[in-house]
Amino acid sequence: MDLTTIIGMIIGLLALIIGYLLDGGHLDALFVISSFIIVIGTTAGAVIVSFPWSQLKEFPQAVKMAVKEPKDEPEAIIEEIVEMATIARREGVLALEQKAVENPNPFLKDGLMMVVDGTDPELTRQILELEMDSIENRHEGYAKIFESAGGFAPTMGILGTVMGLIHVLGNLEAPETLGPAIAVAFSATLYGVGSANVVFLPVASKIKIRGKQHMTNLELMLEGILALQAGENPQLIRKKLTSFLHSSKKKTVEAGDSNGEER
Repeated sequence: MDLTTIIGMIIGLLALIIGYLLDGGHLDALFVISSFIIVIGTTAGAVIVSFPWSQLKEFPQAVKMAVKEPKDEPEAIIEEIVEMATIARREGVLALEQKAVENPNPFLKDGLMMVVDGTDPELTRQILELEMDSIENRHEGYAKIFESAGGFAPTMGILGTVMGLIHVLGNLEAPETLGPAIAVAFSATLYGVGSANVVFLPVASKIKIRGKQHMTNLELMLEGILALQAGENPQLIRKKLTSFLHSSKKKTVEAGDSNGEER
């Protein structure tokens, strides 16, 4: 699990609550179940109206993408591709069939199977790029759900506040209750703005970043598959693929490459 997502939300919520308490506020005044139901319920309803079921049913996958660390490490992918390139140069691409069948990564598995089957390199690129486009669109759809919720929530908070003020103005015969009633009314705005800026929009940003990281890994795999298919030198493949890494990770991979050459 990616703890930064959870920790960030907790820090944001704690900062709001602690700051409120330091100003002399009472904790129970922050928890108004009616305001919570109005804001979260109407936001959920607006999101459901905005998206087709085919996209809404992937909501659990969107949450999973935001809170779970990606499995594929680019350094490990590079080492795997270099290893397979070494086998292919020594024994031919048909020797990779078993590794392709057993590979847990569906994208890499499909690419390797096309290499083993002798698919034309240009056709291999076209098929894999179409798959990448599909994955990228799916990730964008995940982020849009949370972005939409982040856009609706503040407005629904204002709507809840207006409803609360309507109730207050309809009961002016009890002036002593006006202060607490107005406070309850404004709690809806707090929930709307708070949920949008502490939960929904940050989660959308995390999904976008995760999506970009995943697409970079797929581009790395694509170039590695095509280089392997072309029979390129394994060490040249390693140097080519390290261009996809951040500078710190690039040094680590290159250091491993140098140690391998010395041996």
